Amino acid sequence: MSELAGEPSAQPTGKLDLDPALVARARELARRAGQPVVDLARSHTTVSVERAVLRLAGVAGADPDGIPWVNRLVDAVVADVGLGHGVAAPVFDALAREQITDVTLLAQKAAAGSVRFQQPTGKAATAARRAARKAVGAGVRLIDRRRAERDRLVKRYGDPEQRPWIYLIVATGDIYEDIPQAQAAARAGADIIAVIRSTGQSLLDYVPEGATREGFAGTYATQENFRLMRAALDESSRELGRYVRLTNYASGLCMPEMATLAGLERLDMMLNDSMYGILFRDINPIRTFVDQRFSRQVHARAGIIINTGEDNYLTTADAVDEAHTVTVSQLLNEYFAHEAGLADWQLGLGHAFEINPDLPESFRLELAHALLARELFPDAPLKWMPPTKHMTGDVFRGNLLDGFFNLVGTMTGQGILLVGMMTEAVVTPWLSDRDIALQNVRYVLGAAGGLHEDFVPAPGGFIQQRAHRVLAEAVELLERIGEQSLLTAIAEGTFGIMKRPADRGKGLDGVAKHEVDYFNPATEILEGQQA
Repeated sequence: MSELAGEPSAQPTGKLDLDPALVARARELARRAGQPVVDLARSHTTVSVERAVLRLAGVAGADPDGIPWVNRLVDAVVADVGLGHGVAAPVFDALAREQITDVTLLAQKAAAGSVRFQQPTGKAATAARRAARKAVGAGVRLIDRRRAERDRLVKRYGDPEQRPWIYLIVATGDIYEDIPQAQAAARAGADIIAVIRSTGQSLLDYVPEGATREGFAGTYATQENFRLMRAALDESSRELGRYVRLTNYASGLCMPEMATLAGLERLDMMLNDSMYGILFRDINPIRTFVDQRFSRQVHARAGIIINTGEDNYLTTADAVDEAHTVTVSQLLNEYFAHEAGLADWQLGLGHAFEINPDLPESFRLELAHALLARELFPDAPLKWMPPTKHMTGDVFRGNLLDGFFNLVGTMTGQGILLVGMMTEAVVTPWLSDRDIALQNVRYVLGAAGGLHEDFVPAPGGFIQQRAHRVLAEAVELLERIGEQSLLTAIAEGTFGIMKRPADRGKGLDGVAKHEVDYFNPATEILEGQQA
């Protein structure tokens, strides 16, 4: 029973007449469920968090076998002093003792076995921390400059006139093929280019180096690939007179590093969900929550919009029966994001058009779910995902479904609309497929672009009732999660029917609880403890 039961509710608001007291209750329950996870994240570190710190300090490049120097350096520190102290103090203490200033050179010496690490104390510790703060601060200031650069370019070229922004995927596996396809898509009307990451990269515990030409159903996410695509889309922005945004992935075992590289190379959006890696890649829950908090702190500083992955739940669970789990995850993602410093305008909370189209009233149900998300998060640029699960290979039916999806997007005022492909689940899209899909989007947005201003569901009707039911079920689930803990709920298969215990999963061996002298200069800076 809700603690607010029996209390007078505030006046219902919005097109759905949602009870503000129930909405507030849902957010408070999400905070209660999420707080223990935040506490866990604040008291642990991971190898990827520590590698991100050293990347901010300037470690770059890879050894002849392609293993990044930052991996070699963190591994050497962990072998000598463990992970729980953080790596910054031992690294900068070693720099002083070796009388060198190049942290990448130190990594090379460490890989050769010619440097030993220790946890400094006394004056040596004070000096090491001071040097680490200076070096990492330089990296954060570079991210600040890239954010300011984005602001100038948006002011110069302008944003797209219409909303939602049109988001289109490129995925050839070859960065040099991705670039012309991305530029062609921008000319055809795409506002955001998402470069899909190579299959399986989320399970690599290192970030590949350099430009890559061989990927599997996507292109490897590397700093150089980020740089190349960003430069190409800057050319497109100048040509088209509107700023074209770039998206990639901050997920998997290298989430903090991906966020850092994205900030350094001025990406605009990053896929960054609090539970996706846990549920769909079997990455350890604790590893994921620690990594996602640090990555979101970097995204907040970089002015990057995150895209969350609730749409994925509906590919494994029923989109009607489990609709409330999407709402619960959105509320949790919102809480985790706010706690890490992200503003509402950076929350591309995900949801999807995944109800079986053969189900009676499926379109009305989709409208109810989409409008519920819009009204729960009025200031967030929601990311609306197209039908995939029930695409059959009938391209005519698929194009019609995508048109219905586009219509829901404009009727409910979504912020980011991912372009659906009628060849979904059949082939990797041809350029002609993208052209047809973009034509579909342009028609719907042109013909019905302001329809959200006129669309108001009938008071007490089907859509309102469905939205109220989903919200009530979300509150009930949050109450149960609060009684048992979020980690237990994940272990029991609450989200996407995937069961992921906290003591299992990939990457657990890369997690450590903070020692009493744990030091992370990046966290200090990102949390405002240092200038």
